[in-house]
Amino acid sequence: MPPHTAILFVCLGNICRSPLAEAAFRAHLQAASLALEVDSAGTGDWHIGKPPDHRAQAVALRHGVDISGYRARQVQRADFARYSHIVAMDHSNLAALQALKPEGARAELSLLLDHLDARRGEAVADPYFGDARGFEITWQDVWAGTAALLQRLTQVSA
Repeated sequence: MPPHTAILFVCLGNICRSPLAEAAFRAHLQAASLALEVDSAGTGDWHIGKPPDHRAQAVALRHGVDISGYRARQVQRADFARYSHIVAMDHSNLAALQALKPEGARAELSLLLDHLDARRGEAVADPYFGDARGFEITWQDVWAGTAALLQRLTQVSA
């Protein structure tokens, strides 16, 4: 992998999709015996300091990952220098990131599902207003997307 590869996953409030993406990516890293800087954040400020949604915690735990210690935070301009890749869960968050990105910042912006050829251009659906089934669908999407992202990153260094 390129030097100082660091990944930030971003959704709206940082309590559903982006913490699940962070958790899935950390699980893939652990399985591959790799270590990278990984975090998640939201474009909005509604949930700063709060843990992930209880349904997100439950689906992650069902898949062997405890995210109860995660705390929501908002994306900062400094993140564009700190992270090499900032990965949005949907188009509106990608647009917000593009508007916030300082000129000359090193961070590469993308949609998570753009890393899956068959899902390019698709958003990870926001499960917040639905039931627990939506969180399982979100987990499957972030699991596949983060696996493809890690594969892409490791191929770059090969």
